[in-house]
Amino acid sequence: MILADKIMDLRKKNGWSQEELAERMQVSRQAVSKWEGAQTTPDLEKILMLSRLFGVTTDYLLKDEIEAEEFTDGAGYVPVKRISPAQANEFLELRKWAANRIAAATFLCITAVIPLLLFGAASELPGSPVSENLAAGIGLVTLLLLVAPAVATFIFCGFKNAPFAFIGREPFETESGVVELVKQKQEAYRPAYVKCNIIAACLCVLSPIPLFIGSFTEKEFFIVVMLTVTMLLAGIGAALFIIAGVRRASMQKLLKEGDYALRNRQEQRKIHIKENVGTAYWLSATAIYLGWSFLTEDWEITWVVWPIAGILFGVVMCFCNLFLERKEGNQ
Repeated sequence: MILADKIMDLRKKNGWSQEELAERMQVSRQAVSKWEGAQTTPDLEKILMLSRLFGVTTDYLLKDEIEAEEFTDGAGYVPVKRISPAQANEFLELRKWAANRIAAATFLCITAVIPLLLFGAASELPGSPVSENLAAGIGLVTLLLLVAPAVATFIFCGFKNAPFAFIGREPFETESGVVELVKQKQEAYRPAYVKCNIIAACLCVLSPIPLFIGSFTEKEFFIVVMLTVTMLLAGIGAALFIIAGVRRASMQKLLKEGDYALRNRQEQRKIHIKENVGTAYWLSATAIYLGWSFLTEDWEITWVVWPIAGILFGVVMCFCNLFLERKEGNQ
């Protein structure tokens, strides 16, 4: 039984006319007629909608050799969300608002250790009125005062985005005018996106220069100052990358482009695995950094965890891709 026959059979079993199915699928009656006449084939997103609508598996719909209906648990009609131009504009404005705050929060996290480094170095200067313990106490308190609002910002942005969390994660439809609206905004934003990425890349590449300059002297305080300048430049670069990336991603989600294009189950599973590996990796790196720093109190040294972690992350992802490709080849 081919797909066209299965669609017609399922429609009749539910007692629906072509008009009723078209209304539920949010397409024209002519489109349904062409599907059932095998003149056209529904795209992958429509296949997913048909699966949810009839309560059968996608395998049943797509594989010719499967003749018995394979029903999914809780079969029933689950309407696919539709996004209006007003909602699309609201989502884009929300992500623009969030991009700046997420970037600022990330900058705070990267630079939060700077006061600790400066106070620690200052306490070792001859005749310094600040003791080593006092410097460590002030530095740690300042670090927590900077990290706390950053974490709160991440959480708040997550709550604000909750109504639109389904975008990019599950099938959705866009009403007339949405694609044109988003493409217009995408074209208008492109020059700023390119400029932002160029500046960010240059800052990240040039950020080690102050640290190299500091290495030519034996003055520890000057070396720490140069290190803080390196961290500031890297923090600004990371913030610019985030601002550009979040806004571009919001447009790609609505247009279903790039990383948010509709994929099959196997591709989605691979992406999900890599996301989990990445999350576990950076959580482990953070734990190593904090554990090493608090146990040794050598904050002026432990910062090297981050550039090393950044280099090793690429290696970890390469091995992850090789593992997934080999596993896919063995199936």
